[in-house]
Amino acid sequence: MSPKRTYFGFSTPQQRKLLFETWEETGSVTQACRKARLSRGLFYYWKPRFEAGGYAGLADFESRVAHKLNYKAEAIQQRVIELRQQNPDWGRTRISQEMAKANAWVPIVSPNTVRRILKDAGLWPESGSGEKRAVE
Repeated sequence: MSPKRTYFGFSTPQQRKLLFETWEETGSVTQACRKARLSRGLFYYWKPRFEAGGYAGLADFESRVAHKLNYKAEAIQQRVIELRQQNPDWGRTRISQEMAKANAWVPIVSPNTVRRILKDAGLWPESGSGEKRAVE
């Protein structure tokens, strides 16, 4: 039978402070982890933050995803709209590739984002028009 594993839950700022105070006093990661009741993995997770910001770097922080991940700069949106108006036959892939080509082939915007921008601007045909293509 394998030994029982200890579960270490989330750490508090007080535990992290105690962890690094003990580590600085003793120089032993094992003793510091035992005293603070935290895992060695957590110690090595927080160590770069402690080295960079000291005890202030151990404070709680927001770990949320940034808002508007799909947002593109206004200049990019305007360029997509301009390309569509100048070349109405171009689809989303062609517009995306033309923008990448102008940027040394570094992608700026994905084809799906081009579609979303054009749809928001009213330049993309509505899906589900009821018409189906003939298969030849």
